[in-house]
Amino acid sequence: GQVLLSQTTRHLVEHHLPAGVSLRDLGEHRLKDLPQKSHLFQLVIADLPADFPPLLTLDTHPHNLPVQPTPLIGRQREVAAVQQLLLREDVRLLTLTGPGGSGKTRLGLHVAAELSDHFTDGIYFVNLAPISDAELVVPTIAQTLGVKESATRSMVEQLQAFLQEKLLLLVLDNFEQVVSAAPRLSDLLASCSHLKLLVTSRAVLHLSAEHEFAVPPLSLPDLNHLPDLVTLSQYEAVALFIARAQALKPEFQVSHANAPAVAEICARLDGLPLAIELAAARIKLLPPPALLARLGQRLAVLTSGGRDAPARQQTLRKTIEWSYQLLDAEEQRLFRRLSVFVGGCTLQAIEAVCAALDTQPPAIPVLDGAASLLDKSLLRQTESEAEEPRFVILETIREYGREALEASGEAEVTHQAHAAYYQALAEEAERAWNGPQQAGWLVRLEQEHDNLRAAMNWLLERGEAERALRLGTALWWFWYTQEHMNEGWNELSRALERSEGVAVQLRARALWAAGSLAGSLGHVERGEMLCKESLALFRGIGDTKGMGDATFHLAHVAFARWDLAAARSLFEESLVSFRETGDKTLTAWALNALALVVLYQGEYARVHPLAEQAVEILRELGDTTGVAMALMTLAQVVFWQGDLARAQTLAEEVLARASETGITSVEALALALQGEITLAQSETTTARLLIEQSHTLWQEVGNQGMIAGTRSLLGKVLAAQGDHTAARTVYEESLLRGLAVVDITPTLEGLAVVVATQGETTWAVRLWAAAAALRDSLGAPLPAVYRADYERCVAAARAQLGEQAFAAAWAEGRGMTWEQALAARGPVTIPRETHPAPPTKSPATYPDGLTAREVEVLRLLAQGLTDARIAEHLIISPRTVNTHLKTIYGKIQVSSRSAATRYAIEQRLI
Repeated sequence: GQVLLSQTTRHLVEHHLPAGVSLRDLGEHRLKDLPQKSHLFQLVIADLPADFPPLLTLDTHPHNLPVQPTPLIGRQREVAAVQQLLLREDVRLLTLTGPGGSGKTRLGLHVAAELSDHFTDGIYFVNLAPISDAELVVPTIAQTLGVKESATRSMVEQLQAFLQEKLLLLVLDNFEQVVSAAPRLSDLLASCSHLKLLVTSRAVLHLSAEHEFAVPPLSLPDLNHLPDLVTLSQYEAVALFIARAQALKPEFQVSHANAPAVAEICARLDGLPLAIELAAARIKLLPPPALLARLGQRLAVLTSGGRDAPARQQTLRKTIEWSYQLLDAEEQRLFRRLSVFVGGCTLQAIEAVCAALDTQPPAIPVLDGAASLLDKSLLRQTESEAEEPRFVILETIREYGREALEASGEAEVTHQAHAAYYQALAEEAERAWNGPQQAGWLVRLEQEHDNLRAAMNWLLERGEAERALRLGTALWWFWYTQEHMNEGWNELSRALERSEGVAVQLRARALWAAGSLAGSLGHVERGEMLCKESLALFRGIGDTKGMGDATFHLAHVAFARWDLAAARSLFEESLVSFRETGDKTLTAWALNALALVVLYQGEYARVHPLAEQAVEILRELGDTTGVAMALMTLAQVVFWQGDLARAQTLAEEVLARASETGITSVEALALALQGEITLAQSETTTARLLIEQSHTLWQEVGNQGMIAGTRSLLGKVLAAQGDHTAARTVYEESLLRGLAVVDITPTLEGLAVVVATQGETTWAVRLWAAAAALRDSLGAPLPAVYRADYERCVAAARAQLGEQAFAAAWAEGRGMTWEQALAARGPVTIPRETHPAPPTKSPATYPDGLTAREVEVLRLLAQGLTDARIAEHLIISPRTVNTHLKTIYGKIQVSSRSAATRYAIEQRLI
């Protein structure tokens, strides 16, 4: 006979039939051989008439698993892991835990369907969400299994008798609100030897037979290194967003334009499936960038769940509220307080904040409260062997906690306690900075970076300038060594703007801290002004120690602008002050800084005693970073003197010490130094590897000057390997990126060698001459180790051009700035003027049809600015910048920033 199946059943069955098999052929195949076998069987059976005779040989097992309307996305690892656990003989009870919306139920149902062959008496799904009375758990299970009440036996006994000999899997969903019924599960397992339980719950059950599987968030891409579009779309969170968005808007695709926003949406939602589905439901109204912009209020945005979803999952707020309402009053209070922490915290931090808020001991210790929230999936724990465990609240859950904290009226005092704790932590770290615990403190402050930022912002918003300045000055060394200098400068500047009336000593200290950071960022005039103001204030109150500090940092600003004479004088002055006050740490740092200045001035003999004294003091203090930096100065000087073997030995020690510090910038400097030494030994392959590693580290921390410096070294390696075209490109990029932040003379000299090799000898001579003039003005002679090669190359150019042409080109180059020399490819002569000539008017037209705005964008790109910085400079959006760049690349027929930079140079657009 023929059977009319429903359209939905027919579609699902046909979808899972083997290739080449139709529904007409179904009678020739055993249903159990098909994918999702029992699942399909139930679909078919459900549509058959009650009196329909069995025509097929069916071999399957009963179940009541609900059919899922959409496929499970991702979760391959989790499915395999849960299946493996359930099939182990020693695992009778497995609890899938996780916060609301993490996909526990969906994972459990999928695993159960896949395991149907292993449970001959069936798999049964029991939905416990509708009940809140623990006494109703057993009756609900019995009702699902069709177990009837008995006048002679209790329902528990009836259920035990029914299950006693059965090989059966019970899937108990949403157990968290009836968790007090957990002992009943132990009774069932004890009396039914073949029974297994798969439980989904936001809270662990705390039963001896229990095995917990914490359902993780969906996999997320690294926002700092986004992959190509195909790879990005394979991340589980992104794949789910795409699938749900396309269900509502079929034409939706991830593109280069919206990929960053899609990735960040998924990350901001912690990879939680429910949150991502709710976000995707907004795609018809809000494109990804607009949706991302609104996620600061995600609980108000993510409210479009399906009408067929449980009420608690139709909005994100309801999902979290479900968990919150299951907490007792003490747990709710602790949860609210935890929402003040950003990026996680330690148990010590939680206890300190709670101790500051509680006038009497809490009903339950903080440790027990945290453990309870951890059990209930509202708190997550991360740990490693060497560190104190940290506790983290997912951001989607933390937002609900912040709302609850505001509603409770406790927000102000809680933030106050939070800021006080992190201010004290920063000041404790500062006191230990130059000791043996330096590396440990760096790790700890980096972990607490988000909390430190939150504390600083809260203090500034409340107008507590004095506390903000205390926190900022305590964090100065952290911001500096960890390459967070822009952040430090901005925060200290904000605090200083509000510092009227604070103690003079504190304001003076904050001034040199801000000035030093500004100078290191290349804002030397601002840095000098701030440090001089600091020095004047310390002089006004007769603070000798403060005067030494301000002078030391003023010297660093002078060094940053390559005023070696001023830097030397100021470092010497600060050294006298530090010795008078007995500050061993700053004495050693001043000795090494002075050694570095005289190194660049070419006084190699003076470098050795200064750096060696610094090493001796710093080793005594246990200052690993200081020792590494002083040893680097020694390695540099013996290298420049030409003692490659000794330099190599010292460089290896520096690299070992750098690894101990945990400071990325120190390791990057050490790698670059070792690369230079290796290059001088003609080991170009190793040298390139070391320099590229250094370059990568500088890119990670975002130091533009040092990125330019390592690019210059890479150019030297490429030239040594004979790739002059690539060397020229990276040299030019380095000059444009570095500007005046780093010493550019080696880059000019390296570029000169390359262009001379390529036949542009006159230009090469101008570059050499401009570099020589710059060295003379700086008082920084060419290092001895490079002198022989330099003189040989210059002599070859002289011989090629002839004495008269060489002298003319050299004279022209001597009168040029480095920017002019870089552009002076043709036979031009720069006029000798006391004052610079006014800029010429831009031409009305540009090459290759570029518009004036496109040329502006191209010029900024060629200076090394990111898309975001270009947007800020031109007061346009990053998206508009991206659009401009696509147009520019098409017009000038390039595909990379480096090629566009070279085009700008060649077309004299900069």
